[in-house]
Amino acid sequence: MKLSRLLANRQTLNRQAYLANLAFCYFALKRIATRVAAARLHGLVRLQTAAPAEEHSWPTLTALEGNQSVIEEHFSDEDILHLADAIAFAREGDFTELEFELSDLECNYVVPLQRTLAAAGINLDLDGQLTKE
Repeated sequence: MKLSRLLANRQTLNRQAYLANLAFCYFALKRIATRVAAARLHGLVRLQTAAPAEEHSWPTLTALEGNQSVIEEHFSDEDILHLADAIAFAREGDFTELEFELSDLECNYVVPLQRTLAAAGINLDLDGQLTKE
């Protein structure tokens, strides 16, 4: 590939990369929100991003209401990583700590992402794969 062609396509490639990231965030959050709804999980939680200086090199999800064991039962470390990454992208910026009602994932994050994807002409065709592990 020629450099001139790559530079000429830069804007299109950036747009496609943005939409791909948006789609990944939608899919990750929709999958988690679907599991939250199916298990009827609710309660205030705190999501903290990784902070190696504070001795936690992985994002954490802490129950502020209810039992932490329920969080640990329903969310793997990878789920929490995807949750933190997707919320940071959806918020259009990094965060250190965020508190939210677990049952509000759908309305606060999934629905706005779904609207943005639809406005961009993206067909949401993977809903059947949301419950597969």
